[in-house]
Amino acid sequence: MIETPSRKRQLALIAGILLLAWLWAAINPLSREDWLLENLLVFFFAGLLLATYRRFAFSLTAYWLFALFLGMHLYGSHYTYSETPLGYWFQEAFALGRNHYDRLVHFSFGLLLVYPLRELLQRSAGLSGRWLAILSLAVVMAMSAFYEQVEMLAALLVSPELGSAFLGTQGDEWDAQKDSGLAMLGALSMLLLLALGKSHNPASLR
Repeated sequence: MIETPSRKRQLALIAGILLLAWLWAAINPLSREDWLLENLLVFFFAGLLLATYRRFAFSLTAYWLFALFLGMHLYGSHYTYSETPLGYWFQEAFALGRNHYDRLVHFSFGLLLVYPLRELLQRSAGLSGRWLAILSLAVVMAMSAFYEQVEMLAALLVSPELGSAFLGTQGDEWDAQKDSGLAMLGALSMLLLLALGKSHNPASLR
């Protein structure tokens, strides 16, 4: 990936926005313990991207998608996922039975991250066409399932109160399955958009 001045400026902008979002989320969160647990994902994710940047640099589009997802996660970490004001607004506006912000983020996980994963598989493994889409979807589903296991372990290893806040199930026994299903739906939505875009412009998205 060629490091142009424009690209460097955009990367610096992305980093600056995320830093400000992290600082905001760190100030008086609703639950400091839950915030710390949620931020393990942020530290791991950001550290991985920084550590591998010289070996594999994603496109600017991919980094903006990463940033959008991390921003949504930071917002959830500040309030806990089951107590976000945005989720409560949707709950009241559409007469929903629970705060669905966590579901929105799981859908966004698939929607926003399948593009960078597709890019990674395309450039590193030389995949294309149907197999590129299938494996991109499979990786998203595997990552979503793995995160559900991480949530379960957190609930088992910490206090029940903190575990419940971290899981954000809100009494739904099928929460993990619904979350994974929404991640899959989000990924399928993005892959469909990419396929439609490529059909209109075959030279794009290669």
